[in-house]
Amino acid sequence: MNRVKLIVTALALLPVASAMAGGEADRDKVAKLMHRKLERAQKVLAGVALGNFDQITKNAEELIEISKEAQWMVLKTNMYEVYSKDFRRNAEALVKNAKAENLDAAALSYVDLTLTCVKCHKHVREERMVKR
Repeated sequence: MNRVKLIVTALALLPVASAMAGGEADRDKVAKLMHRKLERAQKVLAGVALGNFDQITKNAEELIEISKEAQWMVLKTNMYEVYSKDFRRNAEALVKNAKAENLDAAALSYVDLTLTCVKCHKHVREERMVKR
């Protein structure tokens, strides 16, 4: 579980580095948003591990809301938009599967959500490098 926490932490904090091109206020806003995302993602994972469907639902719903906040949009590219929509779709699948009490499907949705994060964070890093 500690290794997964480390990976999720690293993934959640990558956009903070990407916001470095912006001002201090932008970095703070993105950092706070990513910290909330990290907390919720960890709680979803704990819910999956414990088979706690209410915990999965509540935290996946919060992830959806976080993804709709203005600070979420650290890039304005077509791919970033695709990844954001995929993130929300995967979080919505988590909610659906948790409400259906389908743990296997919820676990797969969590993996899909995490893979979307990895792809998006890679995209953000690549875009930031090109702009430098």
